[in-house]
Amino acid sequence: MSESIIEIKGLKNYLGGQWVHSGVDLTVQKGEILAIIGGSGSGKTTILRSVLMLMKPTAGDIKVFGQDISHLDTQEALALRRRWGMLFQHSALFSSMTVLENVMFPMQEFTNLEYEFMYELALLKIALVGLPKEAAGKLPSELSGGMQRRAAAARAIAMDPELLFLDEPTTGLDPLSARRFDDLIVFLRDSLKLTIVMVSHDIESLKRTTDRVAFIGDGKVLSIEPIKELMKNKHKIIADYFSKV
Repeated sequence: MSESIIEIKGLKNYLGGQWVHSGVDLTVQKGEILAIIGGSGSGKTTILRSVLMLMKPTAGDIKVFGQDISHLDTQEALALRRRWGMLFQHSALFSSMTVLENVMFPMQEFTNLEYEFMYELALLKIALVGLPKEAAGKLPSELSGGMQRRAAAARAIAMDPELLFLDEPTTGLDPLSARRFDDLIVFLRDSLKLTIVMVSHDIESLKRTTDRVAFIGDGKVLSIEPIKELMKNKHKIIADYFSKV
């Protein structure tokens, strides 16, 4: 039986005077790439924020690596956060730092490694995501959108995470760059033995990368299945969604 990395049970979120989630149940298995999709306002990113401990849900239980995140003290929460990486929408790199400095930043914040070791380790991560060595000394503004996304991926894996979160990873990329970034996602999962959870609305990307897709609608998970099966699902909300994309 596969190990569960994330377990969400009965998640409820009340935001802006309305229930965004009325009871989300979702399990992410070790080693899989799982995407969360749904219509506008369905609360896809809110689920991500709840798991990342960026917001406190109204109700429900969330376990990550078997730990109930609602019962962690500051040090335990910090230790848990070190076990995952996050790639934000539009990369969110520090604009005044070079790519190398961006990748080194988490190491400087969370470890006591010698500078020379962090420097070499950062160069290794930059190479791993397919960036040329000369990109290390460039500012994000000097890179293309696709290269910026790769730099952000290098920063996300800087601390050797077991779990990687991606928020709309291909948004804003041209079709070729998006396809290449999809290849990188699968490569990182396979080579680093990662579990990956992402929010996306890019159907072609989901076809290329995911093992399963969770569809959020009516405040809960309506279905979890491979994307090609999900696209044939007859549930009205799901069928309506795919008829418009």
